[in-house]
Amino acid sequence: MLFTKYVITAAVAAVFAVPAFAAETLSAKDLQTASALRDAAQTGNLSYRILESLTTEIGPRMAGSKNDARAVAWAEAKFRELGFDKVWKEPVTFPVWTRGVESAEIVAPFPQPLLVTALGFSVGTPAEGITGDIVRFATLKDLIEAPDDAVRGKIAFIDHKMQKASDYGSVQAGRSQGASEAARKGAVALVIRSVGTDSHRFPHTGMMRYKEGIPKIPAAAISNPDADLVVRMLERGKPVSLKLRLGAENEGTYTSYNVIGEITGTEKKDEYVLIGGHLDSWDLGTGAIDDGAGVAITMAAGEFIKRQGLRPKRSIRVVLYANEEQGLIGGKAYHDAHVKDLHKIQAAAEADSGQGPVVRFSSYVQPAALPVVKQMFDVLAPLGVQAGDNDAHPGPDMGILKSAGTASFGLGLNNEDYFDLHHTPDDTFDKIVPARINQTAAAYAAFAWMAAQSPVSFGSGTDALKALKTVSK
Repeated sequence: MLFTKYVITAAVAAVFAVPAFAAETLSAKDLQTASALRDAAQTGNLSYRILESLTTEIGPRMAGSKNDARAVAWAEAKFRELGFDKVWKEPVTFPVWTRGVESAEIVAPFPQPLLVTALGFSVGTPAEGITGDIVRFATLKDLIEAPDDAVRGKIAFIDHKMQKASDYGSVQAGRSQGASEAARKGAVALVIRSVGTDSHRFPHTGMMRYKEGIPKIPAAAISNPDADLVVRMLERGKPVSLKLRLGAENEGTYTSYNVIGEITGTEKKDEYVLIGGHLDSWDLGTGAIDDGAGVAITMAAGEFIKRQGLRPKRSIRVVLYANEEQGLIGGKAYHDAHVKDLHKIQAAAEADSGQGPVVRFSSYVQPAALPVVKQMFDVLAPLGVQAGDNDAHPGPDMGILKSAGTASFGLGLNNEDYFDLHHTPDDTFDKIVPARINQTAAAYAAFAWMAAQSPVSFGSGTDALKALKTVSK
């Protein structure tokens, strides 16, 4: 989410109000431990070092690639090196897509090369490429509402500019749906302005989907400066012709793995707090921000708790998901593998929006647990964290768990620069600021400890949480 100054409204304050009836709460000792974890972990956690290892020793980790397998081996070894009690992996199978060659150039009226990248699972062009006149649309909606003959035999160009992080949902719709909508009207290819807030001359890749029964046409993104260039050419009133060449291919299926490390609980070891991020990345950068940071933050949080000699009442499980980028496939696989035991998840919270810091804390718990949530917030508040509501989203891969009735938390991160780097060659380790990622890992460590120690269930699988879900809709 975009970093803003959150205002505590009466409705939000009510979430953290302690009910009139007596409620079980975290002990003074557990709160003191959480506060000590929060403070010590800000300088003592290993998140920065873990991320340096992942990006240096493995680098880009596109699902189905050779580096995917290397990343899985790295994760297993790293969990063991960090002292996790249990380490295992669970299979995740998916289609494999490869990028191949990529080029684009304006051939008329002002010949110039452009920087371009194929969107995930786009089909390729013929070897000689595709050439066509560009037809500009400000948004996906404008393309959908255009006359049926508006782009027949031409290249559709969606020029939807992303201004801020909160625009992502609306702007990426053109990326994910635009190819089929353009093909429905007879376009030979789709080009979009990159879904990003930067002005760098790097295009942003990302996932797209074809709709059944509609021809598949090549789809690609051009950088924001190149999109500006195309617009300036179009403003001169002459047809602008683009030649596009993509070597993208589908190459069967592949089995990767969700890699899991656990610190085993003492009193309720079969119940667990679930944190994590996704291990895969796109192939253009080294996946530092998306989502090596989430991997490192959650591994470091678990390791720091273990290093202090602390033994939580419930287990703390860190899952590094396979293939989030191409459709949340690892998250779905985890849900399916554990669907009969989701009630054992005390709390779920994923780190997948950069390095932080944490700026907001939200919950999705049964009402009886809100006094504990208030205590948790009070411990995190000194980090500069503000209060959210009781309808938290736990993160992309864990969203399916919330939908299935799992108690969830959102540790909202300052991601104001996230979409400058997202899915580009600029997503590299030099962008990581130690103080930022360390604060996030400290918040996750304190959160995971308190969630594991809670004297009450947060409500996974209960009627009380189901009722809350109905109300929140």
